[in-house]
Amino acid sequence: MRFLVGGARAGIAAMVFFAVLGVQSGWAAELAKNVFSAQQLPSAAQPQSYGFYSKGCFAGGVGLPLDGPTWQVMRPSRNRNWGHPTLIALIEKFSRDAVADGWNGLLVGDISQPRGGPMSTGHASHQIGLDADVWFRSMPSTPYSLSAREKVEAVSLLKPGTKYVLDERRWDPVYARLLKRAASYPLVERIFVNPAIKKKLCETVTGDRSWLGKIRPFWGHDAHFHIRIGCQPDSPDCKPQEPIGRGDGCDKSLAWWFTDEPWRPAKNPDAPKARDVMTLASLPAQCRAVLTQPSPPSFEAALFKGGSMPVAVAATSQPGDRPTISETATPFTASAFAETPVIGVPLPRPRPGSQAD
Repeated sequence: MRFLVGGARAGIAAMVFFAVLGVQSGWAAELAKNVFSAQQLPSAAQPQSYGFYSKGCFAGGVGLPLDGPTWQVMRPSRNRNWGHPTLIALIEKFSRDAVADGWNGLLVGDISQPRGGPMSTGHASHQIGLDADVWFRSMPSTPYSLSAREKVEAVSLLKPGTKYVLDERRWDPVYARLLKRAASYPLVERIFVNPAIKKKLCETVTGDRSWLGKIRPFWGHDAHFHIRIGCQPDSPDCKPQEPIGRGDGCDKSLAWWFTDEPWRPAKNPDAPKARDVMTLASLPAQCRAVLTQPSPPSFEAALFKGGSMPVAVAATSQPGDRPTISETATPFTASAFAETPVIGVPLPRPRPGSQAD
């Protein structure tokens, strides 16, 4: 009798196992952007990033509170204020430091979705909780209401219709101080800005220029800058980018952006973006497990509670320790969904491939 009962239980367990397996097999064909954008809360698990910045997900994320003493989250309805705890702690610290430097508080744009993954609109990257956008516009003296944050526009620093920044009377040195502060953290590996902004920095920064190497030119990014930290020690399955190499980046690789060659690669306008066709099966296998992990009990419970805690610093090489990258390294075609090839600094012809977005 016990054998029959035990056998029945084993049979039921097997049926459940194969049913779940069948569901997951069908699930794997789902568009990843639809599944991940539907997640309202992060997973209650140990923090881990899986995959690459433009092809992955993350577990154990926390949310940047929508309002802080030195920051505000913009476009809150998007629900993209989530990230790896180390990144969220860094944003809070950066906001305090920026105020001390004369900035009136950060307006924070997209970070990641609650569990990462590709987004339904917008970015190619921001998938593993290690990317964040910050506007080139400071908090107003009277903080924006939630409704206003859905409508207020970011302000471009470029002259309309040109590849150059605003004239000298409107270029404020506070922008350079803000970017220098962001680049000062060892955690930060890259900061993407419009090439015109990089050029302006190259022309105007005096004294210590070592931090300029982290400032990377990329199309767009004229009204905000994009901070990217490296893979964290708790995430062995996170795929890092190559080191940026020595130098301040104010060389011929920057000069290329101001030639007549178009910045964006020519492409078939009817071809779908990789983000729009990426299925769950194409993401790291751990991402399906991330989707099944339980959530914290509420939005408030999932927010970052670190306050003024010190930011953990991942082991990183210093600029002087990075290998010298030859300027004759073979160029490559940019792809927002491919890891950076092992050639170091992206160079022109046909396109720099920084995977910013």
